[in-house]
Amino acid sequence: MTPSLDQPGPDQPELGGNRLAAWAAIATLLERLPAALDAQLQRDSGLTHYEHGLLFALDSAPLHTLRLSVLAGYANSTLSRLSRAISRLEKKGWVLREIDPTDGRFTLAVLTDDGRALVAAATPAHHTLVEELVFDSLTAAQARQFAEISARIALAIDSTAPWAPADRRSDGVS
Repeated sequence: MTPSLDQPGPDQPELGGNRLAAWAAIATLLERLPAALDAQLQRDSGLTHYEHGLLFALDSAPLHTLRLSVLAGYANSTLSRLSRAISRLEKKGWVLREIDPTDGRFTLAVLTDDGRALVAAATPAHHTLVEELVFDSLTAAQARQFAEISARIALAIDSTAPWAPADRRSDGVS
């Protein structure tokens, strides 16, 4: 069987044809979408997309509190980068750090009332932009396919991620 442009063979290890076109589209998306999201959040709320993600994760957590190590995992971030961001958010009064009362070896990030208000104010415009940039040009069926495809790629990158569906995680945690 001869390899096609869509199915690289031993003579064609590089991407080609439709796969190259798909990869080019993904690479463009990976470059341009974060910049567009950052620009909107900076303009409207004074936040980066990364900072909004941290605040949103805290807002969604029980008691609006997470261990820094867990938050770093959610954000795919080093503890050093996370610590710098939390310091900036602390200075603005949106987050507090506290020692974990259940285990003093850990530090907690706690979303303040002002931080909750900021998330509530910033999120609608952010979600509107996501709708415009990502979903408005897709049919409902394409949006479902996009979600499934994105989840498969994300799991291929890290099948132990805490956000991975339990039935697909390789770490055995449910």
